[in-house]
Amino acid sequence: MKEPDAHSGPHWRRVMAALANRDARTAYAQIVLGEEVLADAKEQRRNRAIAVLLEAGLVVRTGIGDYQPSETIFRDLLTQQPKRQPKTGVDRFLRLGRIDRYPASAADRRQLLAWIVSEAIQPGEDLTERQVNERLLTYTEDVVLLRRYLVDFGLLERTASGSSYSRPV
Repeated sequence: MKEPDAHSGPHWRRVMAALANRDARTAYAQIVLGEEVLADAKEQRRNRAIAVLLEAGLVVRTGIGDYQPSETIFRDLLTQQPKRQPKTGVDRFLRLGRIDRYPASAADRRQLLAWIVSEAIQPGEDLTERQVNERLLTYTEDVVLLRRYLVDFGLLERTASGSSYSRPV
């Protein structure tokens, strides 16, 4: 069985993949609890589960056939995470590219809305309400509120009949 590479350190994807594997997850729990590992399983299956745990760095070998949970794996993974940089601009109001919250400040709200309309609608484009809604759905589930804000802030114009929308010239 392969031991974890001491120079590369643990990797969160490897740890998550190990914990997503039913046999490895069961074996890990049994090692943590000091129980016999996969006692009812065939030796090959047991060895594979332990190999996955060793490769992920979740357990360490303490002797022939003896394993214990790593004392530092989770701390090591947490120290690898880069410190988050404070968000600036419209990113302060987005989460995964979608509106997380609307800014309280009118200037910030205008900035967010202007960014959205510039991303979603090309100048000179005439769109139906349905087309506008489909595009705004990328940014929020509440497309009616977002569309209303865009119109109220003068970033989107609606014909008097309400049949089409466009960016003002």
